[in-house]
Amino acid sequence: MRKSTWEREHESLLAQVMQIADGLGQTFAPFCEVVVHDLRDPGHAILAIHNNLSGRAVGDPATELGLARIADEDYPQLLANYPNQFGDGRRAKSTSVGIKDSSGRYIAALCLNVDLNLFRGIQNVLEQFCRASGVGAKESLDPANAEAIRERIDQYAMSLSTTPQALKTEHRRALMQELKQAGFLEVRKSMEIIAAHLGVSRATVYNDTK
Repeated sequence: MRKSTWEREHESLLAQVMQIADGLGQTFAPFCEVVVHDLRDPGHAILAIHNNLSGRAVGDPATELGLARIADEDYPQLLANYPNQFGDGRRAKSTSVGIKDSSGRYIAALCLNVDLNLFRGIQNVLEQFCRASGVGAKESLDPANAEAIRERIDQYAMSLSTTPQALKTEHRRALMQELKQAGFLEVRKSMEIIAAHLGVSRATVYNDTK
């Protein structure tokens, strides 16, 4: 069946957006999640997701922002650097760009979500690197603090140029040994804290500790 002019235009626009998303994803890995939404199919809107930080998948539905664009052609085309939050509570900074066809109708959206927790980890690494007073590592000053555990995990993931949620099994096991040697596993509810930050079950954390 021959495609209509609108179908050809939409396919061309989406193909270009997919390429842009791929380029942005490769450039800003692993700090920035890049998502392409097809607003013509809100129930299965996600067409592509690079550097998956939110745990979503291709075929997942549109967000509230996407639905708002579908309902209102006058909805802002660019929303930049607005505060956001991932499902597990991690803070994020997001930018969303609406894509319109020649009739002015929203057909897609290109969204970028930056995990601010990762940059907090980078900041901690830089502070430690620049420290010249001879003071020990930051986490050793307060080993019973849950934030210290999360920061140690962030630092470990950063050393591998990845995110805590994307650590492979062998890397998680090496991380657990580091946390054990540093005394973090003695902290009350440490397993729950670690499992939540890695995005895995407590059973997986216990298994990785063996």
